[in-house]
Amino acid sequence: MSDQPPSTDSPPSTEPRLAAAAAELTAVELRGIAPLVPAELARASATEPALEVLGQQRALDAIRLAIGIDAPGYNVYVTGLRTNQERQSILRLLREKAASMPTPGDWVYVHNFRNTESPVSISLDPGQGRELRDRMVELVNFVREQLPKAFREQDFDQERSALKEKYNKRAQELFGGFESRARARGFAIQGTGGGQLIFIPLVGGKVPESPEVLNREMAQMSEEQRQVLAKAQGELQDELGGLLQKQQDLMRELMNEIRQIERAFAGRLISPSIASIAQHFSNPAVTNYLSDVAEHMLGHLERFREPAGPPEGREATLPGLPGAAAPDVEYEVNLLVDNADRTGAPVIDEDSPTHRGLFGTIERWVDPMGRLGTNFTRIVSGSFIRAHGGFLVLDLEEAMVEPGVWKTLKRSLKTGRMTPESFEPFPFLSVTGLKPEPIAIRNKLVVLGGPMLYNLLYFYDQDFSELFKIKAEMVPVIDANPGAVQHYAAHVAALARRESLPAFDGSALARLIEFAMREAGDRGRVLTRMEPVDDLARESAYFAHAESAGEVTAGHVERALSERVLRRNFIEEEIRRLIAQGTLVVHLEGSRIGQINGLAVMDVGGYAFGRPSRVTATVALGQAGIINIERESRLSGATHDKGIMILSGFLRWRFGQEHPIAMAASICFEQSYSGIDGDSA
Repeated sequence: MSDQPPSTDSPPSTEPRLAAAAAELTAVELRGIAPLVPAELARASATEPALEVLGQQRALDAIRLAIGIDAPGYNVYVTGLRTNQERQSILRLLREKAASMPTPGDWVYVHNFRNTESPVSISLDPGQGRELRDRMVELVNFVREQLPKAFREQDFDQERSALKEKYNKRAQELFGGFESRARARGFAIQGTGGGQLIFIPLVGGKVPESPEVLNREMAQMSEEQRQVLAKAQGELQDELGGLLQKQQDLMRELMNEIRQIERAFAGRLISPSIASIAQHFSNPAVTNYLSDVAEHMLGHLERFREPAGPPEGREATLPGLPGAAAPDVEYEVNLLVDNADRTGAPVIDEDSPTHRGLFGTIERWVDPMGRLGTNFTRIVSGSFIRAHGGFLVLDLEEAMVEPGVWKTLKRSLKTGRMTPESFEPFPFLSVTGLKPEPIAIRNKLVVLGGPMLYNLLYFYDQDFSELFKIKAEMVPVIDANPGAVQHYAAHVAALARRESLPAFDGSALARLIEFAMREAGDRGRVLTRMEPVDDLARESAYFAHAESAGEVTAGHVERALSERVLRRNFIEEEIRRLIAQGTLVVHLEGSRIGQINGLAVMDVGGYAFGRPSRVTATVALGQAGIINIERESRLSGATHDKGIMILSGFLRWRFGQEHPIAMAASICFEQSYSGIDGDSA
């Protein structure tokens, strides 16, 4: 330790000091140079390019982690993806993983015979959905063709005839003694053309020859005799009513027994076919469904006697709109997910992430009367359901602007179930009466979006972090090391071969790499996206072809860059013309107090250039302090305003420690009528 007493801090010196001279860089020092010489680049161009995109190993490893963990919530949010090549690289990675995964099963919807508004979902092995649909079509065709033949067989006719004879005999026994009892009481029974029975009083034990004879005989009877006849007739009518009721009971018994015979005969035909289908699939859900089908067929045998087509008196739907009027719609199978021709898990790239495209819908039809209707056959699947057991790729920024998509997507990911439904923005206009049984879905989502959307969802949606646990970020630039520039050389050579362009020599490849460095904004780094380089390579090849050159050289690349400038620098030339005319004042000689020349960068869309600006500052006595004219006129940005405030704070610290600064100073960009912002401003 020192024996000297501690020194007190003295106030900082306010004496102005000369700043150190700024180091000046030459143009060569500002330009990026390819790390490999043209000869090495030419040798690298002979190799095959890597399949993976350049410099995205970290993002691809994050995706591999997500798809390698079989647990809920390990979905991926990819940021910074801007090119189709990067998207294809992700899809290729997913397809490689999906090829080693088991093929997921099929999903079908069938009719619910107990509740028609709730179709039943059935999960089947891959390919069995198509089999079940075809087997049900064959079953209906078989029953419709064979059942009428079975009813025409001799055994069925004999049993039905014997049954009718039995009931005719019982009916005869029932009415056999009634006629004799009526005669004993003085009445004969006759039938009318309308099928009614009437009682006619007998005259001398015989039926009167005419109504006149009957009326004459009735007039000759005493009142007491007429009352006896009337009483007897009433009693006979009551007895006849009871007999007719018993006859109706006999007819109902006859019809029931005939139906039982028909059901037994039909069961001999239908039950073995149903049992064969159930045994083939060996699926409890299919067995239950087929049991309901058999019961429904046996209970509606009359429909199989009708000819093909809409039954008489039943309305048909409009052409191309199959609907409830189809006689066998209950026995159809709606194949929602068909993986019969698939090997491995599905990888679906959804280009249109609308509510219908992702989650399907329930379509409706219009009948000739203008009425809307639907049934389970009109349930349509979306890509979210078709990706069951695999991977789904979609652009989340596009999906977020679609009504109802994010809410349904979150609900499905949280519950692991998906219920097809029609998106109805106005529920009071909804006419879909179906409530399908939910489908269990297990898939991985890879969504694409920007970092701003990711941050918004992460901090303002409490479910987002649990549903998307992996973030994969695509980097825009990487170090310009030898491996990166070799990738560039191989990629450009492959582009030339693929599009039949002239070959690129080493100097042209070096110039393309330097262009990528300039676009990256760092002479030690290059772009990871290849589209800008591909476009420049195509334009350079065009000029080489125009000159009938055998290969593309650095001169062709330079010409392509010059032509780009020529196509876009009209405004730059106009500014130069205004400076030359003296309209824009820029002093290049001498010096002036409170005035300097600044250079603003203007971007006109794909081309940026420098625009000279005269910056002036004035100082006078007063109390206003420093006035930023750009801010007062609302032509400055936040960065520029912050810089002026920092400068004001520095002046107060430097010159206002002992006395308040009494001045009015202003700073202005002369002849500038557009926005001013940025670090340099």
